[in-house]
Amino acid sequence: MTNPANPDRPALDLSHIEAAVDSFFAATGVKPSHEARELVAEIMLSGLKLVADGADTGQLKLVRTSLKEMRHAYRIFNPYRGTRKISIFGSARTPPSDPDYAMAREFSRLIAEAHMMVITGAGDGIMKAGHEGPDVDRCFGLRIRLPFEAGANSVIDGDPKLINFRYFFTRKLMFMAHSDAVAVFPGGFGTQDELFEALTLIQTGKSNLVPVVLLEHEGGDYWRNWEEGCVLPLARRRLISPEDRGLYSIHTDPAAAVAELVGFYRRYHSMRFVGKDLVLRLQTPLGDDELARLEREFRADLCEKDSTFRRVEAFDEEEEHRDLPRIAFRFNRRAWSRLRALIDAVNGMPARHWE
Repeated sequence: MTNPANPDRPALDLSHIEAAVDSFFAATGVKPSHEARELVAEIMLSGLKLVADGADTGQLKLVRTSLKEMRHAYRIFNPYRGTRKISIFGSARTPPSDPDYAMAREFSRLIAEAHMMVITGAGDGIMKAGHEGPDVDRCFGLRIRLPFEAGANSVIDGDPKLINFRYFFTRKLMFMAHSDAVAVFPGGFGTQDELFEALTLIQTGKSNLVPVVLLEHEGGDYWRNWEEGCVLPLARRRLISPEDRGLYSIHTDPAAAVAELVGFYRRYHSMRFVGKDLVLRLQTPLGDDELARLEREFRADLCEKDSTFRRVEAFDEEEEHRDLPRIAFRFNRRAWSRLRALIDAVNGMPARHWE
C-alpha cells in the first residue's frame, strides 16, 4: 500500500500494526487490555514512522534509549505505587561537616517516620544525607551517568532501587512523575535546574500539584538571597503571579517542613481530569458550609463560566480510589497557584467536620 501524497513512500497506519501487535502478545502470553493494545500499537507505529520520516541512526538511538530508561524506571517504581514519595535535591559538594548535611539527614529520617519514601539523585553531599536518614529499603536513587562522577553514594550503591540514566530529561521525568512532594537544599546549577523544573511543571499543570519546601540551616542566607535576587524581581515585573510564591515555602526547621508536607495530604488525597472536569479526591467529604466557602473564595479564579464546585461519585473512567469522596468542577487550567491555595484551604478547615 502506498501513500497517495507520495507514491514512492509506503503508507503507515494503525490497522497495519494492530494485527502484528496481537501476534506478539499471543506469542508471549501477555494479555493486555484493549487500551493497552492500542497504545502499544501506536508506540510501534511511531517507531516505524521515524524511519519513514528519515530519522538518522543517532535520533533512533536516542528514542530507543529513552524508552528503555523509562520502561526500566517504571518497573522499579510500580511496586511502590501506594506509598507517597518525596524527591530531595541539593548539592553533591556539601560535606558531612556542613550543617545543611546534618539537616538533610534529619529531614529524611523524619520523612521515613511519616511513612514516605525518599528519592534522590544518588550522589554524595545532600543526596547521600537524604539516604542516610531512612533505612535503605525506603530509598530510591536516580543516578545520572557523568564522566567526572565515580558512581552512586555508598548508601544506595548496589540496591535494586538504584536506577542509572543516560539522559537528564528521562531522569527528571521520573523524579516528578513519582514525587508527592519536593524538598530542595542549597546547591548549584543542577539543583536550581531541578527546582525550577518542578515549579514550572506545577505552575503550568504539567505535573502533579505537590508541595515544595526549601530548607537551610538556621542563620543561612541561601534561600533569602534566592528569593530577593530572583523571585521578587520577577514578581515586581509581573512576570509571575503574586500567588506563584505560594507554590513553595522556606524552612529552617526540618520538623516544620515535614509537617507541611504531611499536612498537604491531611484531607486532600489526589486529583485527575475526567473529560472537562477536574476531580479532587478527598480523605473525608466536604460539608455544605465548606463547599459554600470554596464557592465564595475560589470560584471566580478557578472555575470556567457557569461551573460550580459540586460533590460527585467516582466517574466510570476512574479506576483508582473509587471509595474516596470527591468534588469536581470545570477548571480553567490557568490558575494553578490558586488551586494550591484551595487545597490549603480544604486542609485547613476546622477538624470538627471530619475527625
